[in-house]
Amino acid sequence: MTAPRLPAGRPPDDEATAVTTLPFGRRRTAAWRGALLAAAMAAGLACAQDKAAAPAAAMPAAPSTAPAAAPAPPIDTLKRIRDSGTILLGVREASVPFSFFDAQKEPQGYSVDLCLRVADAIKSDLKLKRLDVRYVPVSSANRIPALVDGRIDLECGSTTNTRDRQKQVGFAYTTFVAGIKMLAMKASNVNGIEDLRGKTVVVTKGTTSEKMLKQLNDERRLKITLIETTDHNESFKAVEDGRAIAFPMDDVLLYGLISRSTKPDDFAVVGKYLSVEPYAIMLRKDEPQLERVVNRALNELFQSGEIRRIYARWFTTRELTVPVSQYLKEAFTVPNTYPAGP
Repeated sequence: MTAPRLPAGRPPDDEATAVTTLPFGRRRTAAWRGALLAAAMAAGLACAQDKAAAPAAAMPAAPSTAPAAAPAPPIDTLKRIRDSGTILLGVREASVPFSFFDAQKEPQGYSVDLCLRVADAIKSDLKLKRLDVRYVPVSSANRIPALVDGRIDLECGSTTNTRDRQKQVGFAYTTFVAGIKMLAMKASNVNGIEDLRGKTVVVTKGTTSEKMLKQLNDERRLKITLIETTDHNESFKAVEDGRAIAFPMDDVLLYGLISRSTKPDDFAVVGKYLSVEPYAIMLRKDEPQLERVVNRALNELFQSGEIRRIYARWFTTRELTVPVSQYLKEAFTVPNTYPAGP
């Protein structure tokens, strides 16, 4: 039974999407020495007069002996969920079809459904009679800080498991595998990365696509002008309005954006795959007990075949059809937490 949902909350203001370390010479003449001596005597007399006229100087303050503030204790997520009866799920606003808000401002999507199954498993494991689900909107830029700081317990979006991110957070089993391509207007005649030379390109801040494009721009000297936005809808609009010629992003997210456009036939997803992106639910690092509960819940979905029905709900629709890739079939058969290469 799916855990009850609370109304979608808004992050505090500081979480709002904006989403970025002469030596001197030794020889002196006798006259120069005499001048120095006279100057020193005059300075000494002036100093004595100043001391006589001025009040005694305050003694220097003793160095502080107060101990440094202790680091914050690590968060025990399962204990906090047990004590509060609430789980905090980080969700995205426009990562269709993984995590987004519908017309009623309710979180929906493939990753949200998986997180709700995980929430049910946590409820059962902790033997709770009730577990409230509270949704916290996050962006590409603030999702990792929100998790590390404890503002969310799990991130249910479209986050790629990378080695760099593994230094800060943990990842559950892979639940989707995407690849980075580019969105462009069909009329633009953009077919590959070289067609971006000297052009303006938009990226969503805090994504692997942003990092990859900046690297390619430097390595190939493409002289690309970059526009950075805070979410995928803004990036899509920059191409739609003609402010940018292309938008590199995970292919499935681009297809999702096109499916919601008023003129989907005007757009195309183009170019060769620039990378392979394994998506996973993100959780705090070094919480093995929580990781076991989350991965056990996912593995049960994989082994029972229920994952295929959840997948079909979001990826086999009238607006969007994305077959299960060979990479994803392997991830369902042999669950793993492999990061994106290299």
